Amino acid sequence: MHQTLSVIIICKNEGHDIDACLASVAWADEIIVLDSGSQDETLSIAKKYTSNIHSNTDWQGFGVQKNRVLALATGDWVLSIDADERVSVTQRLEIQQAIKKNKQTVFNMPRSSSYCGQFIRHSGWWPDRVTRLFKRGTAKFSDDEVHERLVFAGKAAQLNAPLTHITYKDLDEMLTKMNQYSTLGATNAKKNGKHGSLIGAAAHGFWAFIRTYFLRLGFLDGAIGFILAVSIAETTYYRYIKLYFLK
Repeated sequence: MHQTLSVIIICKNEGHDIDACLASVAWADEIIVLDSGSQDETLSIAKKYTSNIHSNTDWQGFGVQKNRVLALATGDWVLSIDADERVSVTQRLEIQQAIKKNKQTVFNMPRSSSYCGQFIRHSGWWPDRVTRLFKRGTAKFSDDEVHERLVFAGKAAQLNAPLTHITYKDLDEMLTKMNQYSTLGATNAKKNGKHGSLIGAAAHGFWAFIRTYFLRLGFLDGAIGFILAVSIAETTYYRYIKLYFLK
């Protein structure tokens, strides 16, 4: 029996990424896009690949938005990807084979991420397994505002072909996302009853650099590895400083 696949994507102002993303999953049985108020060409590009486009501007976080688009899926299986991610031909074949066998219900996969034009092989960014493929009805997303995760029973099976992640194309994008994610992280931490302090912010930021650059061998990624470690440390520091100001 043929097993159908729904690809779900949430987006906002992703005109620079959405074309390559959707082209990489054009083979799927169903593509569902949930937009949260794009003001660029995102929607006009998406219409080239699917008519199943929806809008919900009541933003309550990444987890809530992904559950909203998940509720619209009708396929036997669901693949969740972000606008800055791409599915290779090799990964497509592996996904199709996993669905055809229909023996497991949830799969994770490695993710190969680029930073300012360089693919990172250390720094805690590889293999960076993410759980994205699952049989519909067996999983849902946590309601976290940022860094949402897939919630399911049991253990995920593993795929081998990596998902390609084109993140932080330059320092301007990195700084913009640093501000966005540190704010969302602070808000989420406050909801979970956490508190921030000046000393705590400095300590967490310093430890984030040590962990990324030394313990996770970020120095092997060269100059970009150092820049990445500093940006992770800064994001961590600002998250805790923002949490401090939220008290």
